[in-house]
Amino acid sequence: MELSVLNIKGEDTGKKVTLNDAIFGIEPNDHAIYLDVKQYMANKRQGTHKSKERSEVSGSTRKLIRQKGGGGARRGDINSPLLVGGGRVFGPKPRDYSFKLNKKVKSLARKSALTYKAKNSAIVIVEDFNFEAPKTKEFVTIAKNLKVADKKLLLVLAEKNNFVYLSARNLQKTKVITADDINTYNVLDAANLVLTESAVAAIDKFFKA
Repeated sequence: MELSVLNIKGEDTGKKVTLNDAIFGIEPNDHAIYLDVKQYMANKRQGTHKSKERSEVSGSTRKLIRQKGGGGARRGDINSPLLVGGGRVFGPKPRDYSFKLNKKVKSLARKSALTYKAKNSAIVIVEDFNFEAPKTKEFVTIAKNLKVADKKLLLVLAEKNNFVYLSARNLQKTKVITADDINTYNVLDAANLVLTESAVAAIDKFFKA
């Protein structure tokens, strides 16, 4: 797929960039996407949930009623899960939700996500740019010029640029990452994918590594 390169004013520079069909033009695999997103979300979970069991609740261990002859069920102390304030049966315990996913599956999922963006014409190529200092207003102006300001935006750079990152940090619908940080969730979560000219080559290098 061939796309025109725009400048920060949103004007066509006359240059063209060819997106690698092995990355942006494959047959998407929805199940691989599901697994990669599931792993991404699972890895973000803290897993610190905890409820107290019967043995952990603070309370008297005195037996409330006699064992037999009362006409009801056998009942121990006030820490019983059957009573208000008692322990919880089979409650949540701290655990690690992360799980392993093969590299080939993760790579396939990311390529599938990028392919969907290419098919939906949701990719914009812009010339490499920089700021002399963090300037959120200038970043918003660039986004408006590229006609991507009103939707969720994912800007992919070839390498880290603190001024560009800081300029976009306070924008709720904007996220800035580098080519080697591309993941399926961020690509699909964004309405528009903006790649700098050098990021295209960096993405090719990332998937060949």
